[in-house]
Amino acid sequence: MQRHGFTLIEMLLSVAVITVIAGISIPIYQSFQVRNDLDLSASTIAQTARRAQFLAQASDGDSNWGVHVQSGSIVLFKGSTFAARDTTVDETFDLPASLAPTGTSDLIYQKVTGMPAATGTVLLTSTANETRTILINAKGMVSY
Repeated sequence: MQRHGFTLIEMLLSVAVITVIAGISIPIYQSFQVRNDLDLSASTIAQTARRAQFLAQASDGDSNWGVHVQSGSIVLFKGSTFAARDTTVDETFDLPASLAPTGTSDLIYQKVTGMPAATGTVLLTSTANETRTILINAKGMVSY
């Protein structure tokens, strides 16, 4: 009579191999996720700044437009300052908790010309100490 099945040693070896593979792949996945969050957030800030510039050039709402970057969110706003903005038209985008923004927090574009009120740099730093830099020059060009 033949018995079919696995021995205890075969089962323990299988569990050990799965544990080793998981132990190696989880940190790699987490590193990839943080890097992906960093790239997506830099792109979101750049695209939001370009959109604010476009809306200012189009004189949408006969107003300046700007972008406010803070921990946890990116806000596209209508107005000359973030504090005096028209909150009814705010567009908010999430910024992952694993990222810390530093540098210029407000990017404001003048209506009609679309010129930035000031040049600036937004620096995103991840928990893994990787960074992405978003630059806004005197002409309003955004690069990252």
